[in-house]
Amino acid sequence: MKVEQTPLAGCFIIHEKVNGDARGYFIETFNQRDFAAATGLDMVFVQDNQSKSSKGVLRGLHMQRGTSAQAKLVRVLEGAVLDVVVDLRKGSPTFGQHFTIELTADNHKQFFVPAGFAHGFVVLSETATFFYKVDKFYEPGNEVGIMYNDEDLNIDWKLPTSELIFSEKDKTLGSFAAYAASL
Repeated sequence: MKVEQTPLAGCFIIHEKVNGDARGYFIETFNQRDFAAATGLDMVFVQDNQSKSSKGVLRGLHMQRGTSAQAKLVRVLEGAVLDVVVDLRKGSPTFGQHFTIELTADNHKQFFVPAGFAHGFVVLSETATFFYKVDKFYEPGNEVGIMYNDEDLNIDWKLPTSELIFSEKDKTLGSFAAYAASL
C-alpha cells in the first residue's frame, strides 16, 4: 500500500498493489493493520455502501455533522467518477478548500475522506459503480449538504451543467456561506 497525502490534511489517495496475470487481477482493498501503519489512523468501518449511476449523475455534496460525522474510504468498481471533497472542519487551515480526484475501475485508486468533509461525485463514464466504507452509521437528522455549484467553492465538475442529473434533495442543498455562518 502506498499512501499519498493531498493538499487537504487527512485526505489520502491510496494506491494498492495490483497482482495481475492472464487470468485477471487480485487486490487487497483494505487491511486494517497496513492502513494504520501507513496513515496513523486506526479505522473501524461499520457500514459498506454501493451505488450505480448513469453518466452525469451528481451525488453531493453531503456530510454528517456532530457525533455522526463519518470518515469514508471510497473507490470505483466500474466506470469513472470525479470525486470531490470540501474541508468543513471548523478551525482547519484548509477550511472551505476543495480537492478533486478521478477514480476509475482501471486506476484502482482509493480515496480516504476524514470526518468533517463534505463529499460528492459525478459520473464521467456511461455508468459507474461507486463503493465506500464509513466509520459511523448514517443518521438522517445529522445530514447536511452544500450545493454543487456554490459560487464560493467554484468546483469544476468536468461536465456541462446541462448534462448533470440530481436528486430532488440535492437541488435544495444550502450554500457554503450559510454553512460557515452556522458554525
